[in-house]
Amino acid sequence: MYRKDLITAEIEKLAQVLAKIMGLKLEGDLAKANELFNETMEHSFKLSPAILEDSNLAVFENWLNDADLPAEKLDSLSEFLYYDLGISPERNAMIAPRLNLIYKVLAEKHKIVHLVNFHRQEIIRRYL
Repeated sequence: MYRKDLITAEIEKLAQVLAKIMGLKLEGDLAKANELFNETMEHSFKLSPAILEDSNLAVFENWLNDADLPAEKLDSLSEFLYYDLGISPERNAMIAPRLNLIYKVLAEKHKIVHLVNFHRQEIIRRYL
């Protein structure tokens, strides 16, 4: 029970950070939004921008397997990455395959499938 409470609190904190990032983007402060995004990736998910942005998808896939994040945290990571789509065609091409990998791990390893993720995968196909 205690572990579940900690995970729930962490997810709520991440949702607040995501809302702040989205607010910064709406205000046009993309530099601050990107800085907060990268800080959150590193501190909350232990995912460096170098790994996330590496042109070799296998680097991200290896990180994903080695990180062994719980399902709740993977779902939060997918939220962050999903809301980073739309910035530019280059960014979309980088984020979309990583999202698909996360959805695959959620489905195959954690046996978690969301209807929202199915819809997002349809949207992601447009970016690929």
